[in-house]
Amino acid sequence: MNVVLVDSGGANLGSVRYALQRLGVEPAVSGDAAVIAAADRVILPGVGAAGPGMARLRELGLVQPLRDLRQPLLGICLGMQLLFDGSEEGGETCLGLIPGQVRRMPESPGVRVPHMGWNRLQSRRESPLLRGIDDGAQAYFVHSYAAPVTADTVAESTHGQPFAAIVQRGNVAGAQFHPERSGAVGARLLANFLESGVA
Repeated sequence: MNVVLVDSGGANLGSVRYALQRLGVEPAVSGDAAVIAAADRVILPGVGAAGPGMARLRELGLVQPLRDLRQPLLGICLGMQLLFDGSEEGGETCLGLIPGQVRRMPESPGVRVPHMGWNRLQSRRESPLLRGIDDGAQAYFVHSYAAPVTADTVAESTHGQPFAAIVQRGNVAGAQFHPERSGAVGARLLANFLESGVA
């Protein structure tokens, strides 16, 4: 299988690559639109802020090629947030592949932002991405911004209030948590994406 990791400049690029290698897949790492367009599966990792993340994609000339993909695409952490229409973080316009605005998580007594640590996944609807993942399984999160729970939400989590933890719309999917740091649950999600895509 031809799997391409988009060279988005995120610090989690190497760890996502290693997680895929543990599953027996050697992904290409590329910022070349033609290489990405020829892939069987595309993964968009990312950490940090929406502005620099989108600036990197624009610099590489990847905004429209990513919008045009018809094969399965998985965004991870910031990569998931960039799939949405936009982000409150800097008022950034994103890829527009999934409707909705990413917003800063509200702080309240006992609810710290950034949200860091393990949290439960609650299934919202069936998806191949959840195959073999128990409802209530835990995954590892590090983020200050989050996507809303909508009809495209496959699983949600709660930190003060509910937010989208896994999303899917057509061939496009995203995980707000870090599968590469989430043990067996993260490995299962990646394996499901590789095996089934998001159809």
